[in-house]
Amino acid sequence: MLALACIVIFSISSSAAIRAEETIDFSRDVRPILARHCFKCHGPDDAKRAAGLRLDVREAALAETKAGNRAIVPGKLDESEVIARIRSEDEEDVMPPPSTKDPLTPAQIEILAKWVEQGADYKPHWSFAPVAEVTQPPAAGSPEWNRNPIDKFVLAELNRLGLTPRPQAEKAELIRRVSLALTGLPPTPDETARFIADARPDAYDRLVDRLLASPRYGERWARKWLDLARYADTNGYEKDRYRSVWPWRDWVIQAINADMPFDQFTIRQIAGDMLPGATRDDIVATGFHRNTMLNEEGGIDPLEFRFYAMVDRVNTTGNVWLGMSVGCAQCHTHKYDPIAQTEYYRLMASMNNTEEPPLYDLADESTKLRQAAHAREIAAMVEALPGKFPPGPPTGPDDRRPENERRQAALEKAFSAWATKSAEKAVDWNLIEPKAMKANLARLTLRPDGSIFAEGDATKHDEYELTLAALPAGTRAIRLEVLPDPALPAGGPGRTDYEGPLGDFFLSELKAEAITSESPAPLRFASASESFGKLGIGGGESGAALAFDGNMQTGWSTNGRQGHEEQAVFVFDSPLDKPADVRLTMIFERHYSAPLGRFRLWATSAPEPTARPWPTPIESTMRIEPGKRTAAQTEALKRWWLRHEATELAEARKAIDSAEKNRPAATTALIMKERPPGFVRPTFLHKRGEWLQPTAEVTPGAPAFLTTSGNPAPTNRLELARWLVSPEHPLTSRVTVNRHWAALFGRGIVRTQEDFGYQGELPTHPALLDWLARTFVTDDAWSLKRLHRRIVTSETWKQSSVVTPQALEKDPENRFLSRGPRFRLDGESIRDSALALAGLLSHKIGGPSVFPPQPASVTTEGAYGKLDWKTSTGEDRYRRSLYTFAKRTAPFAMLNTFDAPSGEACVVRRDVSNSALQSLTLMNDPVFLEAAQAIGRQFAADSRPDAERITDLNMRLFQRPPEMQLAGQLRQFLEAQRNHYRTRPEAAKALNGETAAADQAEAAAWTVLVRALLNTDEFVVPR
Repeated sequence: MLALACIVIFSISSSAAIRAEETIDFSRDVRPILARHCFKCHGPDDAKRAAGLRLDVREAALAETKAGNRAIVPGKLDESEVIARIRSEDEEDVMPPPSTKDPLTPAQIEILAKWVEQGADYKPHWSFAPVAEVTQPPAAGSPEWNRNPIDKFVLAELNRLGLTPRPQAEKAELIRRVSLALTGLPPTPDETARFIADARPDAYDRLVDRLLASPRYGERWARKWLDLARYADTNGYEKDRYRSVWPWRDWVIQAINADMPFDQFTIRQIAGDMLPGATRDDIVATGFHRNTMLNEEGGIDPLEFRFYAMVDRVNTTGNVWLGMSVGCAQCHTHKYDPIAQTEYYRLMASMNNTEEPPLYDLADESTKLRQAAHAREIAAMVEALPGKFPPGPPTGPDDRRPENERRQAALEKAFSAWATKSAEKAVDWNLIEPKAMKANLARLTLRPDGSIFAEGDATKHDEYELTLAALPAGTRAIRLEVLPDPALPAGGPGRTDYEGPLGDFFLSELKAEAITSESPAPLRFASASESFGKLGIGGGESGAALAFDGNMQTGWSTNGRQGHEEQAVFVFDSPLDKPADVRLTMIFERHYSAPLGRFRLWATSAPEPTARPWPTPIESTMRIEPGKRTAAQTEALKRWWLRHEATELAEARKAIDSAEKNRPAATTALIMKERPPGFVRPTFLHKRGEWLQPTAEVTPGAPAFLTTSGNPAPTNRLELARWLVSPEHPLTSRVTVNRHWAALFGRGIVRTQEDFGYQGELPTHPALLDWLARTFVTDDAWSLKRLHRRIVTSETWKQSSVVTPQALEKDPENRFLSRGPRFRLDGESIRDSALALAGLLSHKIGGPSVFPPQPASVTTEGAYGKLDWKTSTGEDRYRRSLYTFAKRTAPFAMLNTFDAPSGEACVVRRDVSNSALQSLTLMNDPVFLEAAQAIGRQFAADSRPDAERITDLNMRLFQRPPEMQLAGQLRQFLEAQRNHYRTRPEAAKALNGETAAADQAEAAAWTVLVRALLNTDEFVVPR
């Protein structure tokens, strides 16, 4: 409502000036009124349009209505029904209706009347028009204000308003302002002193270039991007479990530090995996849209979750690149902006063809080396097994064989006995490759090794149907071999993710029928066996025999053996009496999604087939007569026996089993992965935005008003990304430069950064915005560093922030830039500044998120989302706030107090609040206390006079000496604190913490002084 009120106030005030000139501008004066009061019922939404009247399009507004009149007749007020209605005093006729409780003001009525009188001219909305080439205003004022084109535009507007720009800020103020703006950190005392002493004309430009080259720059601006990306380290919703997405965050930092052009920055995050020859970094970049929250609540339908995740992705894309709240069109055609509901879902279709949730293995060289070393250790342990086999006892007093010889003899004897016995149980299995396969949603693919791989969407009830060609007469059993695969969650063999044990599956029912010329004949199973069975969740048994008992709640699972192959054998009640095609139907039903990911099928006519813990090659070797086996086959069989079945080595194998479970894990990242050709996921328009109400299928596309012959609608993610950053796109460049302008000035040229549509505010400097947008794309080649340099080297940005009475009257909000920027730092910069000033801040870049100290109660609530916040130690305790672990359901308390987002949704513009809790946080939060203690100890150990130390303290914190009166007050305060703590040594010791101080009272007094100064307006609001 506040934004709407601002629109109206601006339209009235600007129109008052225009009326004197008898000129009404549609974009500036009329559209804001129509957008607020009329478009909801008479705008783009066909379904909700009242009386068939449309006012957002001139042709429709001028057309004859069903009643035979015209809403608008240019130049003729008496014939224009709109004018009659807005002037009416009859409650039945007046518009807007009294029920809206939002009537037009007399000034607004006058504007609309004059507009019709002057011809009712319509203009395209300013932000939807192409970014045109802009002529710079002529030179005016001092030479300094004519070097940077930004200043020419700003000065022209100031002159129009009768305002004079402020002089340049003091050098100490400038270095503090620009350091915090570009790096999020204050300058050191040495840096300040060097800059003040540098008399070269380009000293400031050199300073800016140094800051732009600093690694701290990427960290500062990455945080801005994380707000847009709804970044967090947990999944959100009820369970809010950990996720590994920090590699994407590190990619953002690296990309910004490398000054990756914003168009490439965009393309890689939306569709880096689709680029030709995509690199590891390109793939990691796609984590942008994997920042969506992930629902793991009990009973959640994964397809429903995915739909609402796609809604979030569409809305976020609209917010970030279009600067528009497209989300209204999820449920209906947008009430105000020209976005049809169909276009919303076409935009969704452009992004809807990804497989999820693929994890990307980020094993770097060091991890690969550790994994290789670990594999060698395990191999050595396996190689050592024969030496641990117990030697046989001597055959008699004359048996003088060495122990090793007796050991080898005992080993060979035991192996021979096992091999003979196992061969009797081994069965000849014949691989079956289905001639036809289908599933309800998944795509089943036959691999060269005969295994079947499932990919695509999974549900809580999945069915696979496989047609096995011409099984021979006498076929007695089918073997289902479930196989691991690195592409599956936890290595498979199942596809369970989100809710349920990762990599699990649950075979509820297996049905078979012989396909005959007459009709399918059911084949019944008499028995079944499995090599391993265990349920993932819940009580009860897990066995293959439960997969044909007619009960969907029972079945077979191998939870606990993820990453390993297992098997189940299903025996028919009678062998096939003749060759026949057999149709197998596998049903996977659970309260979570649990289909198989990779498996293989075999058949046999052996009389008593049973599931064994043997891989197929081992069982096949067992069937070969010992004398006909090759040496390699015999050795492979022996190695298997030693590693898995020799009872004499059971204890020795425990160490190997333990080592295999502790394989060095590689870091993983959440990424996007495009589905293969021919497996396109359909997208539907959903009635009222409800997942359960899909209607017509839609094709990929984009809002028509943003497509041109030179920038046609996209058909996939890569085309969408390129469409967004096409030079012909009217919004992306404007939205982007405005967002960065706002980050540096405290407000954008368009204040409503999140809304460049009809409901948003008009730009204060439209020509400047278009010049910046065009220059950003052409001259700057999408370089953010060049954009930032251009802004912070302008005289406009370097002005003193001290306001004059004249500017306060004519430009109270600094909308027209009559003075330099002055606004509160974000929470991250406040915390990081305190640590940097204390000399505590770690400059380590990247890596897993850390856990700085915070109240224990913040993260211990919630049955599923409980997080044991183990406070980081060493330098991780003092990392930049960017690296603080972000839990969506329990945001970091200090940052949350200073308006940091939770990561649950895209945040274009942070709220800036002012509360008592913020002052209490600055005084009592552990990070500020520890910073004050560190600074206090340093100054307490200094033997110089108080006046000198207080001056240096002020210089460190604020880059300027204290004014005389303040200096005296600070000395008095310091002395009072000394006296206080000299009589209370225990309190002084408690305040100073674990670090001992030579003079506890002195250290405590300085600590209190620093705490007080950290709690001042000047610390959190740079001049």
